[in-house]
Amino acid sequence: MARPASHSSLWQLWHQVFTDLFRWIGVLGRELSSSRGRWVVLALPMLWLVAFFLVPFLLVLKISFASAVSGAQPPYSDMIGTAEDGALTLRFAIAGYQLLLTDSLYVTAYVNSLVFATVSTLGCLVLGYPIAYGIARASPAARAVLLVLVILPFWTSSLLRAYALIGILRTNGLLNQLLMGLGITDAPLVILHTDLAVYIGITYNYLPFMIMPLTANLMRLDFTLLEAAADLGARPLTSFLRITLPLSVPGIVAGSLLVFIPAVGEFVIPDLLGGPDALTIGRAIWTEFFSNRDWPMASAVAIAMLALIVVPMLVFEYVQDKRLEGDRR
Repeated sequence: MARPASHSSLWQLWHQVFTDLFRWIGVLGRELSSSRGRWVVLALPMLWLVAFFLVPFLLVLKISFASAVSGAQPPYSDMIGTAEDGALTLRFAIAGYQLLLTDSLYVTAYVNSLVFATVSTLGCLVLGYPIAYGIARASPAARAVLLVLVILPFWTSSLLRAYALIGILRTNGLLNQLLMGLGITDAPLVILHTDLAVYIGITYNYLPFMIMPLTANLMRLDFTLLEAAADLGARPLTSFLRITLPLSVPGIVAGSLLVFIPAVGEFVIPDLLGGPDALTIGRAIWTEFFSNRDWPMASAVAIAMLALIVVPMLVFEYVQDKRLEGDRR
């Protein structure tokens, strides 16, 4: 019968295990610090993007050039076929893209989505800039509390927040009761199922996306510049327009992109809060996918929406890079 290990032998065993573990951690750290390690670190997020962005994008792009086939599973034609002589053939259908340019329904959906996203982004900027400025000027303890209050809505689902806005904006909702109780209006206002409700919903849901990058940008601002401007006789408005606002442009651009890009494809908020005329790209994609079962048309709408967003961004980045190169010279 084997004798139980003594405490000293167990201690030596654990000591050896932890020694080997820390040695392997050190080897791994040195490997990651090397050139090969840097490529490994870069490869992980690139593989993630390829698997969950590039591959789905290529699949949607492929479906957009197919033809809808009712009753089939999946409900679109195969792009690769076989001719009578056995040769492989490729079938590209561009009817979906042609319909995007000729059917006023899709043109209206794109225009509405751009209008909703633009107005809501401006609303987020108008409301978010003072909040971000106040957070940036607050003490560290108060700043932490204010940032928690900003991100607190993210702890609940956006769908629940949209339903909560229905209870606030409807005819007998909290907002109309407050306005009539204060004597501001004699009759309830019709806000729900209008474009105004969509603007309120998108602005409310995406406001933190504007506040966070603006706060990060304004926290790096040297506020002694404002004190120097005041000593030189500049008024607060002049100091803001000539110092604070120009230095906060990167934060404004980052926040605007974070709000505008997802707002263009927003589906839930316009569908719940908007009226029958609040046709957006998201609703058009939903209708084509699930109601009409026209996957090629829905894919064409999605690809066109992506091009509508990405192409101007690439042009903007190209112009900015050229401008920076000119400034360096």
